Amino acid sequence: MSKKKIPVGISARHVHVSREDLDILYGKGYQLTVKKDLSQPGQFACNETVDLVTEKSTFKNVRILGPERKATQVELSMTDAMKLRLNPPVRDSGDLQGSAGVTIVGPQGTVKIEQGVIVACRHIHMTPADAELYGVKDKEVVKVKCDGERGLVFDKVLIRVNDQYKLEMHVDTDEGNAALLGNSSTIELAK
Repeated sequence: MSKKKIPVGISARHVHVSREDLDILYGKGYQLTVKKDLSQPGQFACNETVDLVTEKSTFKNVRILGPERKATQVELSMTDAMKLRLNPPVRDSGDLQGSAGVTIVGPQGTVKIEQGVIVACRHIHMTPADAELYGVKDKEVVKVKCDGERGLVFDKVLIRVNDQYKLEMHVDTDEGNAALLGNSSTIELAK
């Protein structure tokens, strides 16, 4: 089996919600509804949206991604964070301790999270078989090469290995724009 190029997924600003916060934002017992399935198995973009509010700015209609999570988490690009006048850390998804906070407004209520806003670190989802093929392991940090008109090398790319994952690198909109990447683009591990 030869190494193949790795597909890219561009991640726009979004919110993951906990059951407790979904009850406040949309009403007790509300169930998220699927707008479309995402590339990672079991993940989906919801029909539901919320507004993100700070003292200085607001983003309206930010998509919720499902399924529900243990903790509410907001993922922004650095450009988004600057517009909201926030200073979130660059972190792996779920690493929320000491991160930025924001007010989230839904149709039924408002939640103010004291932490949970991050800029997600660029990462590659892969199965254990993919990890073996590429000679990498879970939580390893690698470089990747993007070809094309604005080709570049991304440093500090986190490898995330799970047998439920589908091979794909996730970057945010700022990173995708910098390298002229789209959801049909591919990258390769740099040597």
